[in-house]
Amino acid sequence: LITIIAIVAGFGLLFSLLGVAQVTKKLKKRRAKKIRQKFFKKNHGLLLQQLISSNKDIAEQMKIFSLEELEQATNKFDHNRILGGGGHGMVYKAILSDQRVVAIKKAKIVVQREIDQFINEVAILSQINHRNVVKLFGCCLETEVPLLVYEFISNGTLSCHLHGKSENHLSWKTRLRIALETARAIAYLHSAASISVYHRDIKCANILLTDTLIAKVSDFGASRSIAIDETGILTVVQGTYGYLDPEYYYTSRLTEKSDVYSFGVILAELLTSVTPVFSSHSSEGTSLASHFVSLMSNNRLSDILDTQIIHEGGVEDAEVVATLAQACLSLKGEERPTMRQVETTLEDVHNSKVKLSSQTTRVNQNAMKDQPWMGNKGGEETRLYSLEKEFIQSSEIPR
Repeated sequence: LITIIAIVAGFGLLFSLLGVAQVTKKLKKRRAKKIRQKFFKKNHGLLLQQLISSNKDIAEQMKIFSLEELEQATNKFDHNRILGGGGHGMVYKAILSDQRVVAIKKAKIVVQREIDQFINEVAILSQINHRNVVKLFGCCLETEVPLLVYEFISNGTLSCHLHGKSENHLSWKTRLRIALETARAIAYLHSAASISVYHRDIKCANILLTDTLIAKVSDFGASRSIAIDETGILTVVQGTYGYLDPEYYYTSRLTEKSDVYSFGVILAELLTSVTPVFSSHSSEGTSLASHFVSLMSNNRLSDILDTQIIHEGGVEDAEVVATLAQACLSLKGEERPTMRQVETTLEDVHNSKVKLSSQTTRVNQNAMKDQPWMGNKGGEETRLYSLEKEFIQSSEIPR
């Protein structure tokens, strides 16, 4: 009898423990669900749901993922799935339930301003559809910092290809095409999208390349959208040293010409394979922009032009692109071309390259002299150098 009582008591205790475990598990699930709901509301999930449901085009392109879906897609954000990252967070390779391969951007716990940047990126990219802009498939708002789900771009950044240790150097023809594709994307953002978008952080590290080296502009966290009829907005200065528009830095007025300046730096990089900030024999932290403008003003492009371009016989094309880069790097925004003008010029050079017609290139070079944004650049390099030195001595620029 005592044995039977002991067995019954043991089973009773076991069932009690199982019951407690089940209750605890349910409470944990309920608590986790409440936390996810809290973050969803905090991250403007309800507003985004309304945006998606009210626009058929956005609804077809965008999805709000649950945290559970993305955990399954990344094997609970397994370390082996990490594609890259830095101080702001990690990017993971993921496979969705429909077998699509995507990249998931997971930021570290940061200040509210950077959470707002994530939400800003979702709002902007949900309204953009362009071949040379990275596609945003959706997001997850159930975490403290939203997770963004992008198309997977497998071949790294333009920065890695230009300045990394890869032995597969980009040909001049490929560089020219990448420049054109990037210009098309930025011109689209400025004037052809449903809203005008100023990227505010155009740089080689934000240009991704596919397996076939197609350019995709990425990272819209710092971007600003404005009404079509507006020409600029006052905003806290953000950008990357070496690419930052001096006029924007000093006035805090963001315009489309700020992106033009940054693109001018990219053109200089494509022409020279030099990083935007480099160490020279005379000083550390030399700005490529100021150095490039100085050499161009003294007709010394050959001093810095990548030897690969010379060997490929692309010097005449390069001279046209270099003149365009110099115009983009003008200190005054009003003296810079628009991105649409930049696109048109690069289109002409690219077409002449395809046709292998040096005569066409010379015609384009002469035609550029008649452009309203091509004027006397004397003294630009001295002023630009002074401004860049002030950048170095100033407090660190956000971003």
